[in-house]
Amino acid sequence: MPQPAVLPEPAEGWTVWVQEVLDRMTAAFGPRYWWPSVKAAPPAKAEPLEMIAGAILVQNVAWSNAEKALVALDRAGLLALEPLAHAPAEMVEPLIRPAGYYKQKRLKLQRFASYVMERYNGDLAALLSRPLTELRAELLSLNGIGPETGDCILCYAGGKPVMAMDTYTRRIFSRIGIFPDTIRYEEMQAFFHSHTPEDAGLRGEYHAQIDTLGHRTCLKRKPACGECPLVGICRRVGVEV
Repeated sequence: MPQPAVLPEPAEGWTVWVQEVLDRMTAAFGPRYWWPSVKAAPPAKAEPLEMIAGAILVQNVAWSNAEKALVALDRAGLLALEPLAHAPAEMVEPLIRPAGYYKQKRLKLQRFASYVMERYNGDLAALLSRPLTELRAELLSLNGIGPETGDCILCYAGGKPVMAMDTYTRRIFSRIGIFPDTIRYEEMQAFFHSHTPEDAGLRGEYHAQIDTLGHRTCLKRKPACGECPLVGICRRVGVEV
């Protein structure tokens, strides 16, 4: 795949530069402890099904809204495959209403749970233990799971060395001047995979740090550039200064 970077490669090389960006964000925000559990405070991490449900529920909404839905599902005993697969719609939908698009997301959650029950006899670990390439293709074949959601599942629930991309990634790195704002998902991912170790923990933390920066500082409108840990290396492309 062609190199997507717009700027010339820095003297220290892209791999060192990419690590420096991660170091700056980590120094500013601290470790993110992803994927967080709704059942315990950090550094407790969620169980795989909770991570997968969270990855679906957080689509197009803030994490705080998805978290409310997860808490409600957990209290109702529905963060388990069989109960979730068989629960009536009128029971599930009110619980996940805080996450928005609750009818569509209810279908996505229950279709996934039913798929694992029918195809893997309820053994989620058997699904997640499949080879990376095969598992990614299988996840993307399921209704309601696109590249970002699928890659979050691969990395956080499956422990695969995959880094998910999202609108924050495109916004931040196009403003820095590394990517054009029209860059495709696969091109962004190829760049980061080329310049980070093949390590699920590091790539998952990188994605979490990017999302923290995009949520807190590199806002869509009126970004807080003066508070940004990347201010010294950002060209602020498209940002009104």
